[in-house]
Amino acid sequence: MAYRFIEKHQRDFGIRWLLRRMGIFPNAYYNYLKQTKAAYRAKRNGICRKIKDIYHEFGGILGYRSMRVFLARNQIFLSKTTVHKYMNKELHLQCVCRRKRPGYKKGHAHKIFPNLLDRNFVADKANQVWCTDFTYVFLTNGSMRYNCTIIDLYDRSVVASETGKWITSDLAILTLEKALHSQKRRPENLILHSDQGSQFTSVQFILYCREHGITQSMSAAGCPYDNAPMERYYNTFKAELINRFNFRTDEELAHAVSEYAYVWYNQVRPHSYDDYRTPYEARYGLDQFRQLRYKNA
Repeated sequence: MAYRFIEKHQRDFGIRWLLRRMGIFPNAYYNYLKQTKAAYRAKRNGICRKIKDIYHEFGGILGYRSMRVFLARNQIFLSKTTVHKYMNKELHLQCVCRRKRPGYKKGHAHKIFPNLLDRNFVADKANQVWCTDFTYVFLTNGSMRYNCTIIDLYDRSVVASETGKWITSDLAILTLEKALHSQKRRPENLILHSDQGSQFTSVQFILYCREHGITQSMSAAGCPYDNAPMERYYNTFKAELINRFNFRTDEELAHAVSEYAYVWYNQVRPHSYDDYRTPYEARYGLDQFRQLRYKNA
C-alpha cells in the first residue's frame, strides 16, 4: 500500500522525502518497481505469444480488429489501439492484402432493372434482400474459373456459392436455385440485387426470378459502391483464401470455396457488421460473446 502511495505522489513530495517519512529503505522500493515491471513484461509477452499463435493458426488473414475478437474469446480483453500496437509496432504482423483490380471499362448498356436499394444495405429480417455477383479465380495451370455467390444483407451470411468454368446465366441460376433450396421456407417478397452483368439481364435468369416471385434490383453500370456488400465479401474472399493458396483441380477449388463460405465465413469469422459476432450468431440470436461488444477503450 505504501509503495503504491509513493509511486502515485512522488512528483508532489519527492521519492527520498516519502521514503524517509515512511521508514522504507530505497533498495526495497526499487526492488518493488522492478518486480512490477517484470510482471507487466511477463503479461505483455504472454499476450504477444497468443497473438502470434492466433495469427499463424489462421494463416495471417486476421487484422487487428478481428484479432481483438479472437483474443476476447480467449479471455484477453484489450482495446483496438492496444492490439494494433502489439501487432504492427511490436510483432510486425499485418493481415494479407489482396491485389488491386484493374480499372473498369464501360461497355454497351443492357436491359436493366431499377436500383431498389439505393445503397441502403440494411435488411430488417432474414431472406428479405440478397446480393449476388461474380468473380474470377485461377487454377495453377492458368485456366480461369468463375465464382457466383449470394449473401443475405440481414447478417451478411453466405447463402449459396458455386464455381464453374463459364461465367453464364446457367451458373447464376444454379447459385440462386441452391440458395432457395437451402431455406426451410420459400422466401416471400425477396429482392435480389446485382450489377448489370449479362448473366443477370438474360432472358433465362429474368424468367427464373419471375417464376419464383423474386424482384430484381440492379446497381448502376461501373459503380461498385451500389453493390458494396458483395465487393466487400469478394475482397475478403480473395485476401483470405484465393491469394494465399494454389488450386490444381476443380475439386480442390470447390472444396476450399465451400469450406471458406459455409464454415469459416458464416460460423467462425467475426463480422464488424454483426457487431463482431459471426453471421450465424447474428442470424440465430446467439449471444455467447456478449462481452466482446464493449466500447473501444
